[in-house]
Amino acid sequence: MTEHPDPPRSYEEAHLRARPAHQYGPDATYLGVPRASLRDPGSLTGAQAVIVGAPFDAGTSYRPGARFGPQAIRTTDYIPQSGYRPHLALRVDPLGELGVVDVGDVRIQQLDSEGSLQRIMEACRQVAEADAIPVVLGGDHTITYATAQGVAKHHGFGRVALIHFDAHADTGDSDGGLWGHGTPMRRLILSGAIRGDRFLQIGLRGYWPDPPILDWMADQNMRWFEMTEVVQRGLDDCLDEALKIAADDCDGVFLSVDVDVVDPGMAPGTGTPESGGLTSRQLLDAVRRIGMESNLLGMDVVEVAPPYDTSDVTALLGNRVVLETLSGVTVRRKANA
Repeated sequence: MTEHPDPPRSYEEAHLRARPAHQYGPDATYLGVPRASLRDPGSLTGAQAVIVGAPFDAGTSYRPGARFGPQAIRTTDYIPQSGYRPHLALRVDPLGELGVVDVGDVRIQQLDSEGSLQRIMEACRQVAEADAIPVVLGGDHTITYATAQGVAKHHGFGRVALIHFDAHADTGDSDGGLWGHGTPMRRLILSGAIRGDRFLQIGLRGYWPDPPILDWMADQNMRWFEMTEVVQRGLDDCLDEALKIAADDCDGVFLSVDVDVVDPGMAPGTGTPESGGLTSRQLLDAVRRIGMESNLLGMDVVEVAPPYDTSDVTALLGNRVVLETLSGVTVRRKANA
């Protein structure tokens, strides 16, 4: 006789039973790396970096769609999903050498922003506690309030510097509600998780924020590099300064990359495009340097919105931001071994 499991007692229980590791799209891991689970801490043993999906886009102020970003970043590639990606120039395989695993998506309820962000925060804290780097695939930029704070909960409030690539400062005091992708950086500083004087922003441009918000940022001793400065000085020079500040009296770096830091001609699949940004080549060179030259404690890649993408170029960029950063980390760790 065939045995049947007990029927679910509620719709929520039924949903949890049926829920795959990923909420939106096929159930695949990042480039085919092994699957793990936060419910089984032993599955993280040996992993130096852990992929976490955060398909949250309830904080968008213009075009939603970043909830589909994690799955696009995981799967967009022309090479088989083999869990093997040797870097042509660096001669390392970051996925294999760092033992990268993927724990799937955090459970997101788009109408419960606070609860969803708490679950993202706890996932990042758990990964950091396992002595691994949480690599979070967003989702809109609201999630950085949770991702960076989750890392800081383990490593210590005020001990983590944050390097933030973005067209926008995301330091607003209101975004039409309690949570939004225009406010996370202000919230992080006010929480005490990240010090204002160790908050470095690269690529700001356009017509927001307005002067009162810039005044608040200056009061926090934030350092931001607008695109005009990046063009005048060169990205490498600006990054030299940012890395020097980040290393002063902090134990490591959290990296947050909003793909709209890149010009929309090279990254159209995003919710709030702003003309005049970095090239994709500049961004990849920069995140590789951060992986190589800093003690990376965590990272997120946000605002990849596939509904507005063209030929998957933005999803592929998000995919490569992760690979380039982890390749840099691999080189650094091999050199320090």
